[in-house]
Amino acid sequence: MNNWVIVMMLGASLFLGAIALFAFMWAVKNGQFDDEEKFLNSVQFDNVEDLNDAVDFERKKEKLKKKSYRPE
Repeated sequence: MNNWVIVMMLGASLFLGAIALFAFMWAVKNGQFDDEEKFLNSVQFDNVEDLNDAVDFERKKEKLKKKSYRPE
């Protein structure tokens, strides 16, 4: 009775999924996701203070891990 609705929805979803897959494959083939300059451009904005803060944060995190771990 309502099987035609299920078939129609299944067909529509398969059609839209195929279009999305085709668009994704086209974008990958044409290099839409390639961004070689992003890494190089982001490095120039880092300064010494930011890097030192990151190292200090990692050291504090390691100290807290060692303090919280108490073998019995």
